[in-house]
Amino acid sequence: MTSLVQFGFLLQLGLVAALLIKRLWRKFPYFSFYAVVSLLHTTSYYVLRQHRGAYFYTYWILESITVLLGLAVVYEIFQHLLAAQPALHKLAKRVFQVAAIALLAAGTTVVYLQWPSGAKSLSSGVFVVEEASRVIEIGLLVFLFLFSSIFGLHWRRYEFGIALGLGIFVAVQLAVVTMNARVGLTVVQTLSFIRIISYSSSLLIWLGYILVPESVAVQAEVPKRAQLEQWNRAMMELINQ
Repeated sequence: MTSLVQFGFLLQLGLVAALLIKRLWRKFPYFSFYAVVSLLHTTSYYVLRQHRGAYFYTYWILESITVLLGLAVVYEIFQHLLAAQPALHKLAKRVFQVAAIALLAAGTTVVYLQWPSGAKSLSSGVFVVEEASRVIEIGLLVFLFLFSSIFGLHWRRYEFGIALGLGIFVAVQLAVVTMNARVGLTVVQTLSFIRIISYSSSLLIWLGYILVPESVAVQAEVPKRAQLEQWNRAMMELINQ
C-alpha cells in the first residue's frame, strides 16, 4: 500500500511539473489547482498520518476542496470545447447550469434522507455528503460526454484526456464512498487499495494526454467540424429571432 502511495505521489509531482513546464496552468487554471490540491492531499498523508485528529480534519477539508474543483474542471472543459462556437457555448452553459441545479437538489435530498444519527454521526455524515457530491460530479461528466457525442466533438484534445481521467477516478471514488460506511475494516482496506489504483490510472491518463502533443485535425474530422459550425449558425439564428 505504501509503495502505491509513493508511486502516486511521484505521478502527482510529474503532473504538476508537466502543467508548469508546458504552461497549461494558464489554459486550465482549475485543473492545475485541482492537481496542486491533490498533491497537498497526498503530502498530508505523510506529514499527519501519526496525528489522527489533525489528519481527519485536513483530509476532509482538502477532499471537499477537490470535489468543488472537480465540478469547476468540468465547467472549464465546456468553456474550452465551445469557445469558437458562441451560440453552442451559451446553450451548453444554460443546460450545464440547469443540470447542476437539478443534481444539487438531488444531492441535498440524499443528504437530508440519509444523514445518520448517533455517536458516529460526524464521520458517517461526511461520507453521505461526499457520496452526494460525487453523484453530482458523475452526472455532470455524463452530460459532458453526451453533449460531446451529440455535437461530434473529437477526442484528440487535452480537454477529453482531463475528463476521461476525472471520470474514471470519480466513478471509483463514488463506489468506494458508498461502500465504506456499510462494510468491515478488511473490505475498507481493499477499497482504499482500489481507490489508489484508480487515481494512479487517472494520473497516467492525464500525463499521457499532456506529454503527447495534440494531433492536428485529420481529414475525417472536417465533416464533423462543418456539422458543428452548422449547429452553431442554426442556434445563433434561433437566439437572434
